[in-house]
Amino acid sequence: MATFFHKKVTLNAGGKLIDLSQPKVMGIINLTPDSFFADSRKQDVGSVVEQAGKMLAEGATFLDLGAYSSRPGATDISAQEETDRLLPAIEAIVAAYPDAILSIDTFRAAVAEAAIKAGAHVINDISGGELDQDMFATVAKLQVPYILMHMKGTPQTMVQQAEYVNVFDEVFDYFVAKYHQLKQLGIMDVIIDPGFGFAKKTEHSYTLMKRLQDFNVLQLPVLVGVSRKRMIYNELGVTAEDALNGTTALNAIALTKGANILRVHDVKEAVEAVKIWECVNHD
Repeated sequence: MATFFHKKVTLNAGGKLIDLSQPKVMGIINLTPDSFFADSRKQDVGSVVEQAGKMLAEGATFLDLGAYSSRPGATDISAQEETDRLLPAIEAIVAAYPDAILSIDTFRAAVAEAAIKAGAHVINDISGGELDQDMFATVAKLQVPYILMHMKGTPQTMVQQAEYVNVFDEVFDYFVAKYHQLKQLGIMDVIIDPGFGFAKKTEHSYTLMKRLQDFNVLQLPVLVGVSRKRMIYNELGVTAEDALNGTTALNAIALTKGANILRVHDVKEAVEAVKIWECVNHD
């Protein structure tokens, strides 16, 4: 427990210091036609800005914009198409909500750089730099917070690579090695994400959730993204559309195990989960 109290709990995002000792919520906005949860897809700027406003009003600290679908077997698109989807959305949100903290879900360094220059603040990389060797150097140059996720393969191949001898040990060792690289480059604001469902079978994801608190040894903020995922709806025998209650239950468990950021489709319910968690843990 002594180690836990040394965990880094602040982020500098766009010159704003964000305190993660009180868990925060990140709202998902997908600028894609094929993300797995249909209600998260927003393909015109007006609906993107409307959704951003709704999520901010409901208590989101971050908005996570993604223009490349990373669901298993998703269609690959070019960096140019990804950028063309992202930049108008970023510019419109910045104009409407200048205080919003924008995270960009991309594994491409050039897309990340263009997004930050357009007004975004955080890079959320599902590949941990594996799919673009320029990503770490780009983040170091931009000096922005970086979300380091664990995945094997690509969105197109990850299902076939969901094999582990010990999933927790492999993910933990991955974070140790990657964080060492990031630190060497002078990147200080790093958040780790175990990558629930990414190159992981349901049992792997639940093993990682069961041991989530053990990642606190790394002394880094932890992001949990389980919203409406297969690990929930398959177990409940429902669809992603009916997985909100299961998502809230799993988010509450994640909070008890040290999650600092909940990445979700449903901001209001996640914010309420954080508030109830705080009632239990308030001194």
